Amino acid sequence: MGKVALITGITGQDGAYLSRLLLDKGYTVHGTFRRTASSLNLWRMDELGIRDQVDYLPLEMTEFANIMRVVDRIQPDEIYNLAAQSFVHDSFEQPLYTSTVNGMAVVYFLEVIREQCPGVRLYQASSSELFGKAVATPQTETTPFYPRSPYAVAKLFAHWMVVNYREAYGLHASAGILFNHESPLRGLGFVTRKITAGLARIRLGRQEALELGNLEARRDWGYAGDFVEGIWRMVQQERPGDYVLATGRTHSVRELVTLAAACAGFDLAWEGDGVATRGIDRASGRTLVRINPALFRPTEVGEMTGDARLARAILGWTPRVTFEELVESMVKADLDRAGRGEIVN
Repeated sequence: MGKVALITGITGQDGAYLSRLLLDKGYTVHGTFRRTASSLNLWRMDELGIRDQVDYLPLEMTEFANIMRVVDRIQPDEIYNLAAQSFVHDSFEQPLYTSTVNGMAVVYFLEVIREQCPGVRLYQASSSELFGKAVATPQTETTPFYPRSPYAVAKLFAHWMVVNYREAYGLHASAGILFNHESPLRGLGFVTRKITAGLARIRLGRQEALELGNLEARRDWGYAGDFVEGIWRMVQQERPGDYVLATGRTHSVRELVTLAAACAGFDLAWEGDGVATRGIDRASGRTLVRINPALFRPTEVGEMTGDARLARAILGWTPRVTFEELVESMVKADLDRAGRGEIVN
């Protein structure tokens, strides 16, 4: 008999890729979704061809009793907590909800494991946003945290609770401090996919222009399919621990847009400064990119560059897909979808 895994947030990008990985390794996979009319959106599972290989369960992350019953029913060997309010920008408008789902819900899981099944192995999805206004570059597992959003503060609370339960009760609980990881399965609420889907629509005449915020924000972008391999390897270690997963290379949003535009068949030139900046298609003179000040964060983070040397040394993990390959794959996927009239979210 293979292992049994419970994945929260299974309908998201990471949940889909992780599900495929675990299924390939012979796991029985149970995935949870929030019980609302629009939550069970399985387009990612369809794209990976695994929709019918996963057992889907409704779960309310803020309801302790519900978590307790689901864990008791499934009897998992491993729990991967990927569920969250995932949008940093939205967390400023929804700080209470974000804090509950991203913070307190993790304590509920830890308590259930401590009381019911202390042998279960837990993975908690931490975030590079914990570093926020980074005091050192690149960031490692020992770099001090300086969160700059309600999202990051809630994730930090959850991160330290994982550490505390691990040390206080001996739980096999690990946290992955993942830097930005993208793919053709990313949601439209994330800037990478907003860019690739928007440019695909523009190329096919279905959108006038792309509106963005801070073009100079720099991120360490990798491929989600690579990162879930690192997640799984953390849980397989004899000793639990916390690991940075990152590529070690940073790029600005401006660089990403320029590369994605080229992949979509545009020759992009930049004109103007600050909020007056425009991205112009050299061939047609048409404005493809505009700046919308409303899309800037109230507090921006510093340069985010991850140092994954510990993951390489202990987990044997290294990213394989380059930034350029990642962007090209995302643009191609969105051009194909736009051609079919299917820009999925």
